Amino acid sequence: MNTTADPDKNLITRRDFVKSTSLTASGLLLSTMPLGAAYAAGSDTLKVALVGCGNRGTGAAFQALNTGDGIKLVAMADILEDRLQSSYERLSTRYGDTDKLDVPEEHRFIGFDGYKHAIALADVVLLATPTYFRPLHFEEAVNSGKQVFMEKPVASDPAGVRRVLKAAETAREKNLNVVVGLQRRYQNCYREVYKRIQNGEVGDFISGQVYWNQGLFRAAVREPHYSELEYQIRGWYYFIWLAGDQVLDQLIHNLDVANWFLGEYPVSAQGMGGSEVRTGKEFGENFDHHAIEFTYPGGVVISSQCRQIPGVHNRVDELFQGTKGTAYTRGGSSEGIIRDRSNNVRYDHQGMDDPSPYQTELDELIASIRSGNVINDADFGAKSSMTSIMGFMASHTGQVIEWDKAINSNGKLVPEPEDFSWDTPPPVLPDENGFYAKPIPGQTRTFL
Repeated sequence: MNTTADPDKNLITRRDFVKSTSLTASGLLLSTMPLGAAYAAGSDTLKVALVGCGNRGTGAAFQALNTGDGIKLVAMADILEDRLQSSYERLSTRYGDTDKLDVPEEHRFIGFDGYKHAIALADVVLLATPTYFRPLHFEEAVNSGKQVFMEKPVASDPAGVRRVLKAAETAREKNLNVVVGLQRRYQNCYREVYKRIQNGEVGDFISGQVYWNQGLFRAAVREPHYSELEYQIRGWYYFIWLAGDQVLDQLIHNLDVANWFLGEYPVSAQGMGGSEVRTGKEFGENFDHHAIEFTYPGGVVISSQCRQIPGVHNRVDELFQGTKGTAYTRGGSSEGIIRDRSNNVRYDHQGMDDPSPYQTELDELIASIRSGNVINDADFGAKSSMTSIMGFMASHTGQVIEWDKAINSNGKLVPEPEDFSWDTPPPVLPDENGFYAKPIPGQTRTFL
């Protein structure tokens, strides 16, 4: 879609983003400012609402309830009834005989507006719907004064990123906690390597490489009774408007590590991608491989790869070169290694018994709420989402994508999320043979 930025809009520059990032060295903004409704440890029960009851949302609910006593799930919401019911049944297997699961049928909300009703009943909300709806749900939670855990990514287009940034400012004004599911920032091996980078053990960064290469990702099965919109929502991962391709949904983790370790955000991105193996109609619009270079303000280039092709080499990790040595991190096996220029190991985190970062991020959220402190991950969540959006824009279009132009672009492929209903026409449609048009580098102009 060819569009131009609105000249009357207050433009957001990369410098604005970096300025706000300077508030914190680690990406976690901790404050001792008292909350208006702080929860003394163990003295009050925190009421939790789950919005988005798929696998990740259900997992987040388990982790929230695992944080200790004085917390219970009181409301659930999902667009799809069977998904909510399945989630409730799974939670019931562990918590059905306890006071931690207290979600009567009238507090299980179905439909596009169910999130409002669930959020209204809670102190803490867990947001885990398909990415496109996250800015709307986050905005509602913050405006309602709720503490938030939201999964990554936090938006699927630049308009959504801007919306999250605005709500993040409101969250700061209200001293609300916001934890984003970029869980590597909550994993010990990454935190330890980050500390050593800050202490100068790697020196000045020269370059880096990040990877999320894996096998095939399961596609949704189209049932005869599904409408086109329902099919796309059930198979959300394979539609750009809902998920933003693999670059946004998975590679964001690795790109967030690069942003965190460098303490900067890229000024531009360029790359390529396509579909060589995953060509069936069930794979929607997505590519099955991408290779993208991100250039940072000081000239450091981070090269990235992601793919979902069976039978090939898998790799999910990060490697950075500095003037004094290298840093290597890998979340799946809790590896964190620093070597000097002679390849001697200076720090090795491998083999240490790290707790699950998925649990840690909920543990730290609840602890922060109870202590009256504030964690606000929303800014770096938005910025790393924008980094990833730049990435798939680059591979889909074949163009160099500049940060300032991308973040201020007004191109929209879909209505605002609050306008959605089951009568809304889906923004993309299959052809007469059931295939969806994939991006074509040199022709596609996503968001520009």
